[in-house]
Amino acid sequence: MKLVRYGAMGAEKPGMLDGNGVLRDLSAHVSDISGGTLSDAGLEKLRAIDPASLPAVEGTPRIGACVGSIGKFLCIGLNYSDHAAETGAAIPEHPILFFKANSAIVGPNDDVSMPRGSTNTDWEVELGVVIGTTAKYVSKEDALNHVAGYCVVNDVSERHFQTQLTGQWTKGKSCDTFGPTGPWLVTRDEVADPQSLAMSLDVNGKRMQTGNTSTMIFSVAEIIEHLSGLMTLHPGDVITTGTPPGVGMGMKPNPVYLKKGDVMELTIEGLGHQRQTVTEDA
Repeated sequence: MKLVRYGAMGAEKPGMLDGNGVLRDLSAHVSDISGGTLSDAGLEKLRAIDPASLPAVEGTPRIGACVGSIGKFLCIGLNYSDHAAETGAAIPEHPILFFKANSAIVGPNDDVSMPRGSTNTDWEVELGVVIGTTAKYVSKEDALNHVAGYCVVNDVSERHFQTQLTGQWTKGKSCDTFGPTGPWLVTRDEVADPQSLAMSLDVNGKRMQTGNTSTMIFSVAEIIEHLSGLMTLHPGDVITTGTPPGVGMGMKPNPVYLKKGDVMELTIEGLGHQRQTVTEDA
């Protein structure tokens, strides 16, 4: 299934795409696409619904983040061997973890607004993993059974804030609008292998990132195993899993960063497309 949240920000409704790509309203069956809906049992109930029996959504509504009431927004850094190479960083021994504030979360096509004082705002296409059942001390062999599905995330990053403001990466990752998520939550049964997904990101029509989840240093299963040994993962938690090469900070001979009016477009195989226009905070 491809599950969607649509409507005005803060008032999104649940929906699903039918086999023809028509958006159907799920409001009569669930209140939201969120933790309580994402268990195996909850998804089975939705899977049993004939999409043709659901009302078609008229027009072209705004698409919101594909998960509502996200609990934790966990992010893994330097998780692609080719991205680590472009930044000159050593391969990490364990997954690098940082958090992105939930106030950064927006829809896949909402504007990305650079904060006041930003000079080094950058792009990062990433595979998002949505937890469906509680995970604590799980093995990598069992880890994917705790996944509800997958989505596209743009881990927008202000590199000066991230590296020069004395502290953790979270400062440069958590600015408002820096977490476009969606368009769909694609349930795990539709993703045969999360370690074999092509991904790309363009800025103003120019290809910047081309990659594949096969070059992850730590697989999705290994990430879940590691994180669940540190904290309980709950339904509705989202994990972003790192980015392939081609980020602005890695451009040679000089870094390239976003400016007002730029347009980012990003895609992951089978998971959909995002498009954001860059603006500036007043």
